[in-house]
Amino acid sequence: MKRLPPAPPARMLVLSLSIAFLAACAHEGSKPETPTWSWRDASNARAVPPDQAYPELFTAVQQGKLFSDQKHFVDALPKRNPADIRQDYLAQRDKPGFDLKAFVSANFEESDPIKAAPPKAGADLPTHVKDLWPVLTRHYEEVPAYSSLLPLPKPYVVPGGRFREVYYWDSYFTMLGLAKDGRTDLVRDMVDNFAHEIDVYGHIPNGNRSYYLSRSQPPFFAYMVDLQASLEGDSAYRRYLPQLQKEYAYWMAGAEGLQPGQANAHVVRLADGTLLNRYWDARDTPRQESYMEDLATAAQAKGRPAGEVYRDLRAGAESGWDFSSRWLGDGKTLATIRTTAIAPVDLNSLLYHLEQTIAKACEKTGEASCVQAYSQKAKTRQQAIDRYLWNPAGYYTDFDWQAKRRTDKLSAATLFPLFVGAASQSSADQTAATVANQLLRPGGIATTTVKTGQQWDEPNGWAPLQWVAVDGLRRYQQDKLAADIGTRFLTQVQNLYAREQKLVEKYDLTGGQGGGGGEYELQDGFGWTNGVTLKLLELYKPQPGAK
Repeated sequence: MKRLPPAPPARMLVLSLSIAFLAACAHEGSKPETPTWSWRDASNARAVPPDQAYPELFTAVQQGKLFSDQKHFVDALPKRNPADIRQDYLAQRDKPGFDLKAFVSANFEESDPIKAAPPKAGADLPTHVKDLWPVLTRHYEEVPAYSSLLPLPKPYVVPGGRFREVYYWDSYFTMLGLAKDGRTDLVRDMVDNFAHEIDVYGHIPNGNRSYYLSRSQPPFFAYMVDLQASLEGDSAYRRYLPQLQKEYAYWMAGAEGLQPGQANAHVVRLADGTLLNRYWDARDTPRQESYMEDLATAAQAKGRPAGEVYRDLRAGAESGWDFSSRWLGDGKTLATIRTTAIAPVDLNSLLYHLEQTIAKACEKTGEASCVQAYSQKAKTRQQAIDRYLWNPAGYYTDFDWQAKRRTDKLSAATLFPLFVGAASQSSADQTAATVANQLLRPGGIATTTVKTGQQWDEPNGWAPLQWVAVDGLRRYQQDKLAADIGTRFLTQVQNLYAREQKLVEKYDLTGGQGGGGGEYELQDGFGWTNGVTLKLLELYKPQPGAK
């Protein structure tokens, strides 16, 4: 069985993996033994992640640190039935001379990182980004049934580097660039893929891997539908209304009957009956892709059940901010993480937008009762954002529902109410002033104001947060600050591109370099940076004389 191709051409992948496998077997004179999963087969919804398929082997490989990146093994493709691999491992592991690395090599095909080719001679940023789309495009209608990769019906764009699968919230910012580049076919394909995932799994997973199925990511599907509607008209709202409502049901599951002061999955009911949302993961075990890191964090969390720590780490991964001082009890130590105790301003802002989008879609289908119901939900949530997530000091922040108080931590998430249009003009003006005074850096808008060594803290800046800031500020006529943030970030991207001939996942906003911190090395590619760069170039020109 051959591994999944590491860098297949964008439109040549219409040949499924099963065809490749049959050809290989015909050459070897044998019959195919490995079944495949198609996106049409609902059985892939029962995909078993690696730590459940061969738990003893998984633990041995991760704890033995056979690979420098813990994600590497969970992306590896079993060459045969995992049950048989597990049985053989259990039978052989205690025998003299057993070689774990050789066993893994014999039973798994490894996947290489996606390497972005250097730009063509003289290529400017837009040209290089355009050349990267085919490099980052994947199309897997079928995958081997034992793969951790989940099949999707249409092509999609991945971030790059170690991220060989499609990610939920990353994709919206990537799609902005695709639309700007005229790749409306890929925009539609990706919206269809996410709608398919909602239909099959009940939500959009963190990424299309079996080990990501227990959580989602920031709910940007409604924004994707908005983008598609801007390209084709109101028919997009009518087409995706069922999936918009299903996603909303996922985030609000358990709200009915929830008592004041209680939480269930993603929903929290405050003492006065107000509903807010939080990040959550259905599992309370170490993340497979960061297994040893999570074990170490739980070991340092004195007096806390390990499962509680694992759940908060997983919820932090669902937030997309993995990890940030926003989630840390002491504001600096990962072992104090308590993500599930926080009702985040960005998540609740996005759900406000989802409620508004469903109301809009229902209007396009003539469902008056639906319009009224979801408009009221949005109004109620906007009132909750104003009451619980607004700091009178002049910015939006998160709410600690367990401690019954605002966290008052300032971060780039403060601009999400502006981005979704939930802020009043007065609150928007105050937020803009706070951002200009405390978050503006030489390279754009800072993620937070504290240094912890985590990648979603100072000094890192991230493309999606730059776009949220620029778009949100422009909505409230804060054009000067928006332009300042946009041009500073563009200059940073251009300078690094000129020096190192690449775009990266995150940037050090103070030193002009690629960002650092977190659990893995800086990744090149890079999907959402490419998309946001194109959108910012549409609005602003880079600073002259950038070097």
